[in-house]
Amino acid sequence: MTTDFYDALEVRDPAERERDLLAALPKQIMQAQTAAPAFAKILDGVKPADITSREALSRLPVTRKSELLALQKERRANDPFGGFAAIARGSRMPRVFASPGTIYEPEGEARDYWRTARALHAAGFRSGELVHNCFSYHMTPAGSIMESGAHAMGCTVFAGGIGQTEQQVDALVDLQAEGYVGTPSFLKIILEKAAELKTPLPRLKKALVSGEAFPRSLRDWIDAHGVHGTQCYATADLGLVAYETSAREGLVLDEGVLVEIVRPGTGDPVPDGEVGEIVVTTFNRDYPLVRFGTGDLSSVLAGDCPTGRTNKRIKGWLGRADQTTKVRGMFVHPSQVADIASRFPEVRRARLVVEGEMGDDRMTLKLECDGAPEGLEARVAETIREVTKLRGAVECVTPNSLPNDGKVIEDARSYK
Repeated sequence: MTTDFYDALEVRDPAERERDLLAALPKQIMQAQTAAPAFAKILDGVKPADITSREALSRLPVTRKSELLALQKERRANDPFGGFAAIARGSRMPRVFASPGTIYEPEGEARDYWRTARALHAAGFRSGELVHNCFSYHMTPAGSIMESGAHAMGCTVFAGGIGQTEQQVDALVDLQAEGYVGTPSFLKIILEKAAELKTPLPRLKKALVSGEAFPRSLRDWIDAHGVHGTQCYATADLGLVAYETSAREGLVLDEGVLVEIVRPGTGDPVPDGEVGEIVVTTFNRDYPLVRFGTGDLSSVLAGDCPTGRTNKRIKGWLGRADQTTKVRGMFVHPSQVADIASRFPEVRRARLVVEGEMGDDRMTLKLECDGAPEGLEARVAETIREVTKLRGAVECVTPNSLPNDGKVIEDARSYK
């Protein structure tokens, strides 16, 4: 256990943290309703004072990235943010960014607006150090997400951006940066270039990486080249969601978000340990996203972080939640599978498996059931046809036999 934390929030009693989050929730619901026109409609009829528990929160609709994009496109002529921003252009919105789609994100004026200083501290960065920032500064907010956190810590930042590998090596040598932030794959490219040039980088000892998967094989390769790399999970909409510590055992949730793991295609929370979609409510009053579906899969990791941080941990990125699949020319969505399963109280979990070769698609809905009454499979098959307009087989399986990987639709077709 370490005694070096970013602040006292990281070691709060879990019950105290939960009380604080839930006490702040009604105010954030009201902020979203009154200051963000899109949420005034999404949360129409909701009484903020009633949303004081996770159970109450789970009854509110999930807003997914695809819906945010659709509303931004629909309202672009009058409001490029689709009614989700609670601030207007001017001094309170110093920057605007664009993510692929195109989705526009505002940046407010708050210090450490994206809350990444906590992740940088956990990665070993300290005041007075130079951070070599190789996230893009062009259109997307990634560069600013890391730079703002580094500035909040008292660090100086070299705006390296991406590309120009040989010049990146030169800057690392000349400026003697203590740490790198950027994607892990680009860090590998830089280290390979330095080796090719026979240029040692003795001051570069740590890295905070994000933006893509960070498998153990790549982590070990970077470690072997003298750089201790940890990762964080952040998005352009939410800022920091979770961060890795020196223990490298899961990612600790940020103190400024309320995270739920829900069954893909629904807003229903799953038990701790089960893989599902990451849904986040932020307490950012400038961009008050309530139950924002990230589209990413993860699960809650049991136990406490060995460093002594007391917040919950997630396993990290485990895939994408949007498993929409085209079957015989028709799109089948995870929400449709959830709709079918919800009509039968006996069904605990459902997984649609699509098999066959190209042009010969076959669907089987596998159900974990608490007992299978006579005629259940036939009734579920009728419901499949009603909901999806496609025929599908039904198979009841034993409880807990379906894989815990967050998949509601498994595409097992052969395309050879």
